Amino acid sequence: MNTFDAIKTRRAIKKFDPTHKMTSNEIKFLMELAILSPSSYNQQNWRFIIITDKKIKDQISVAARNQSQPSDGSLVIILCGNTNAWKENPDRYWRNSTEERQKLVTTALQKKYADNLQNRRDEAMKSCGFAAQTIMLASKQMGLDSCPMGGFDYDEVSKIIDLPKDHIIVMMIVVGKALEPAGPRGGQLTVDEVVFENKFP
Repeated sequence: MNTFDAIKTRRAIKKFDPTHKMTSNEIKFLMELAILSPSSYNQQNWRFIIITDKKIKDQISVAARNQSQPSDGSLVIILCGNTNAWKENPDRYWRNSTEERQKLVTTALQKKYADNLQNRRDEAMKSCGFAAQTIMLASKQMGLDSCPMGGFDYDEVSKIIDLPKDHIIVMMIVVGKALEPAGPRGGQLTVDEVVFENKFP
């Protein structure tokens, strides 16, 4: 499957085959692809909690308003943002570059994030968004299906995964094998309705 086909055929699956299991190698490969996603200043501020344990997946399902996807899917990925990634040994983000480049990036990170929690949160949201799309398209390429989810009790899931205080949960993605295909698309807007050249009309 090429990238275009993956984009066209990726759908949010609501019913997963509870008997399907992903191998540890498949999970590792998927996450190796996820961490190739872009992030501002290459700070890689996404953090991924992967959940395969059935008991924990069941707890997540309850926190997700009793939706079955987390419980039945092969893998639940909680995408979190580390709002302090900008200051945690930032030289390592550019360790393959020059010392001068490392210093420039460290200074820029300090200027943008030190006194601005909103910037840190916004950056975490963007980075996790990039990673989420990578995960969903890579899953499709691997012959798997996925469902991005935001409809859950964030405080409850935070307790389940022991979320650090300086992290935020952005979303979760369930990966597995579809038990039944997604329904027809609800109705896509046309390109002309959402794309404008140079400025808004």
